Amino acid sequence: MSAEHPVLWTPTQARADATRMAAFIRFLEDKHGLTFADYDTLWDWSVTDLESFWWAIWDFFDIPASVKPEKMLAERKMPGAVWGPGARLNFAEVMLRAANEKPDAQALIVKSETFPRKEMTWGELSGQVASVAARFRALGLGKGDRVVAILPNTEHALIACLAASSIGAIWSLCAPDMGHVAILDRFRQIEPKLIVAQDGYVHAGKMIDRREVLAEIFAGLPTLEHRVMLPVVGDLPEGMIGWDDLTGDDAAPYFEQVEFDHPLWIVYSSGTTGNPKPIEHGHGGIILEGCKQSLHQDLTDQDRFCWLTSSGWIMWNAQLNALGQGATLALFDGAPNQPDMLALWQYAADEKLTYLGVGAAYITVCIKAGIRPREVLDLSALRSLGTTGSPLTSDGYDWIYDAVDPDIWLAPISGGTDLAGAFVCGNPMLPVRAGEMQCRSLGNAVRAFDDQGHELIGEVGELVCTEPLPSMPLYFWGDEDGSRLHDSYFDTYPGIWRHGDWIEITPEGGAVIYGRSDATINRKGLRLGSSEIYRAVEGLEEVLDSMVVDLEFLGRDSFMPLFVVLAPGLVLDDTMKDKINGAIRHAISARFIPNEIIQVAEIPRTLSGKKLEVPVKKLLLGAKPESVVNRDSMGNPDSFNAFIAYAEARERAEAQREAS
Repeated sequence: MSAEHPVLWTPTQARADATRMAAFIRFLEDKHGLTFADYDTLWDWSVTDLESFWWAIWDFFDIPASVKPEKMLAERKMPGAVWGPGARLNFAEVMLRAANEKPDAQALIVKSETFPRKEMTWGELSGQVASVAARFRALGLGKGDRVVAILPNTEHALIACLAASSIGAIWSLCAPDMGHVAILDRFRQIEPKLIVAQDGYVHAGKMIDRREVLAEIFAGLPTLEHRVMLPVVGDLPEGMIGWDDLTGDDAAPYFEQVEFDHPLWIVYSSGTTGNPKPIEHGHGGIILEGCKQSLHQDLTDQDRFCWLTSSGWIMWNAQLNALGQGATLALFDGAPNQPDMLALWQYAADEKLTYLGVGAAYITVCIKAGIRPREVLDLSALRSLGTTGSPLTSDGYDWIYDAVDPDIWLAPISGGTDLAGAFVCGNPMLPVRAGEMQCRSLGNAVRAFDDQGHELIGEVGELVCTEPLPSMPLYFWGDEDGSRLHDSYFDTYPGIWRHGDWIEITPEGGAVIYGRSDATINRKGLRLGSSEIYRAVEGLEEVLDSMVVDLEFLGRDSFMPLFVVLAPGLVLDDTMKDKINGAIRHAISARFIPNEIIQVAEIPRTLSGKKLEVPVKKLLLGAKPESVVNRDSMGNPDSFNAFIAYAEARERAEAQREAS
């Protein structure tokens, strides 16, 4: 145990033995004669004997399928791994199987600023999914058709997702607070046949009217054949299908049996250039990863699970895993600081949640607000707390054990949209150390590499995954030759996934995530390619060029500066700043408004014209100028001087703040 990462919590032996992880270990011993000295040896087996490990997950969770796979892993390579050939199954069937076992039990709780509180039993949830699926089929939708939605985190999105997947259609969702340009950049690529949208929503007590924005989006999607509207602000427009018209049929459940790698949904993770990457995940891979993650979350059918998430974040998709374990899923749609910062904790107390997940940034806000939930609320049911989205600092760990519960199991995770899962995560059988994630996820061959591809222990390196995972992308939509997929993950270390995070694997087997190692923007867990900000900003005639970097790094406040080159004669005054921020807010989201806008004469570029985002990011995080870029490789080497001066000014200001 190091002084830097002291142990904050250790499970009792009784608690450790009662976990699903312990049950899985006993299953491996009883059924396969396998024994493991500790978690590290279990993990090592899981990433070495992939076939046996994933079969064990399949069998332990008794995954329903009309046809089991012929093999679990037919081709062990990256990219291009082949999982589960011959299988026939359906994601929605797995998520709803509790409806057969306990139809009258509580499946869903929904708290929303827009709608009254709602509960649904498993029978009611299954019935509404069946009704919507039947209507989708009657409209001519079927296997492979794209169903998209612009909905908040309420039951409507969940039901539509399960209905689409039950008929073999492909689901894709955007949050309603996204700008029309960002939504069209995503949906236009995948040519949807049907859209479900809500014409407005309440956030922080204010009604947000989205009718004009939706009209622009509908007009920009020429492949749409059907428009389903959930009216909140106004009446149902003529020619559109009302949501209530989809949910009233008494239909039998229908689950199209699809291949293991049949596309389930499309999610978006942006690179630094081009349109957002439309990532395809498959039914079988998501089922397996979700089951495996439930070991690390210690989820059972007795849990009441909530993750505070936007519908535009991969955690929206991940929360469905709780349904797959028969747990009650509690949705929270609204501002977690309304009427005050205790709102979410009050929800946890009222609904007797056993597991609450949040973004790490939310914990930071709680600390700054000075709240102490344990002193004013009954959180005795809450036994587990998860965080993700950005690195949780040691101060965050300390606050949770001081202000929430000294005996809570804190399980931060880090993964990504790309694999709809976690690389490093929690283990209810292990101690919690300040500032660390407890372990590498089973089946995930996560390592830290240096620039030469050598493994590092106890040092910060690139997060890589050296073996395939069933939930890795099948492909990017429209990436016919696979080049974009290759360039996104495999161009640095051939045959090895590079994720784009800084990670340290500790000697004890834990992990510390330090932030992004590439140029992707991460704002409170929502990731965006810098190219989307450039399209918004450089679409203004006053802005000739721009560069944005996200200075997220563990232990430092997240800070995102935007550098702009303005047209000759223009000065960056408050009016111009407001115009730039307005362009970002309108095209993308207010989440991505920069902390600071700085006018410069030139943006540093390579000889081939590429913006030097990563070198500028490293410079502003404290690296020496000569170590981050070779000026001989630059097309405009003198442009770097302004960024060096800015970095030095920030460093001086930071030193003065610390001194005072």
